[in-house]
Amino acid sequence: MGRGKVQLKRIENKINRQVTFSKRRNGLLKKAHEISVLCDAEVAVIVFSPKGKLYEYATDSSMDKILERYERYSYAEKALISAESESEGNWCHEYRKLKAKIETIQKCHKHLMGEDLDSLNLKELQQLEQQLESSLKHIRSRKSHLMMESISELQKKERSLQEENKALQKEVIKLWWRGRRRRPAGSSSSNNNNRCSGSTKPRPIPKTNPKPRPAHHLPVS
Repeated sequence: MGRGKVQLKRIENKINRQVTFSKRRNGLLKKAHEISVLCDAEVAVIVFSPKGKLYEYATDSSMDKILERYERYSYAEKALISAESESEGNWCHEYRKLKAKIETIQKCHKHLMGEDLDSLNLKELQQLEQQLESSLKHIRSRKSHLMMESISELQKKERSLQEENKALQKEVIKLWWRGRRRRPAGSSSSNNNNRCSGSTKPRPIPKTNPKPRPAHHLPVS
């Protein structure tokens, strides 16, 4: 059977306590020396006896250098922990602020949509009504502005189309006059003759019925 764990407690006998302290102190310093040699570690051990006597061990570097290094490391670690804690606190504060803003915006949006109005008193309802009226004024103003811009744009397009139509009419007239000028001189007279000959038809010759000549009566012999 294995040995059970021995409960550590203060040794009441003063002599036994002093003997145990001496043995354990020497063992602790020996272990510190071993770990410094085997692992190439810087080790410092400080022990005060029950009577206040100092016992210490340090590796090749002096105790002061090790303690100075410990203070620098301890200070840097404390500063880092403090900075992390402060940063975490700032983030938590910002998170709470943003969360409150989001909740306020969501509540205002519901009120503007006509929802969750039971929580508002008369003054808050009047303020909401004024806010809605102001918003409607801005909406109507913006709508009127856009409509006027649309009408103005349509009028510009209409004027542009009218100008294009006038230009096309002028171009057609120019082409017509150019065509008349390029016709040969005889073509007009021949056309006139053709028109005259074609328009004047020969007069029909009236049919005359010859009158019957009177019969001559021969004398009867």
